[in-house]
Amino acid sequence: MKIAFISDIHGNAIALDAVLKDIEKQGIDRIYVLGDICYRGPEPKRSLDLVRSLHTDVIKGNADEWVVRGVREGEVSDKALELMNLERQWIVEHLEPADIDYLENLPAQLNLTIEDVEISAFHATPTSLFDIVLPNADDNQIETSLIQAQTAQVFVYAHIHKPYIRYLNGKVIMNIGSVGLPFDGLTKSSYGLVEVQDGHIKTSIRRVNYDFESVAALYHEVHYPNAEMMSKVIRTAKI
Repeated sequence: MKIAFISDIHGNAIALDAVLKDIEKQGIDRIYVLGDICYRGPEPKRSLDLVRSLHTDVIKGNADEWVVRGVREGEVSDKALELMNLERQWIVEHLEPADIDYLENLPAQLNLTIEDVEISAFHATPTSLFDIVLPNADDNQIETSLIQAQTAQVFVYAHIHKPYIRYLNGKVIMNIGSVGLPFDGLTKSSYGLVEVQDGHIKTSIRRVNYDFESVAALYHEVHYPNAEMMSKVIRTAKI
């Protein structure tokens, strides 16, 4: 069984197109989506429609929550708050009420059992859409923040836009990175693969080329409220 985990699309439908094409080539059996579908990208509606066309399990990310109810004080810097809510308003105006309802009602966690291998998947941590656990977090933070479903062998999360795979106390911890907004300096989409066969587990990260220059230009073409900054993030894969 080959499973693809994708996340943090952030309205970058061009990147999502590329990732879904790569997934098809890999002969994947199932795809799961770990949130952050629409916010901060030039094609929120097309991104959401592509995700929904997969007819698979999707969970909520912090950016999906922001689309539903706005960005609140304390969740971002005071300097960024007004602009990020302006961006959120632009996203909402490009979605339909039924899309907002869909995002609002997404679950927060996904628990899978594949051939007796238990996989726990969530956006940021099992208890938060917002908490940040970075690749260089110490073992104690990984254990207390991420490894809470003790019977699971594999823990998959997203949110930080920096993919990695790590092993701790007999567990596999994998961050799948971002489809639409990588932050690790590599201008390639990222997603995770988990392969289970006869009880064996194989995990890997795929990096996929996409036309990031077209996406950078599209922010300006659609008059996105924060086009200059977001175009720079797309071109540099850094924030």
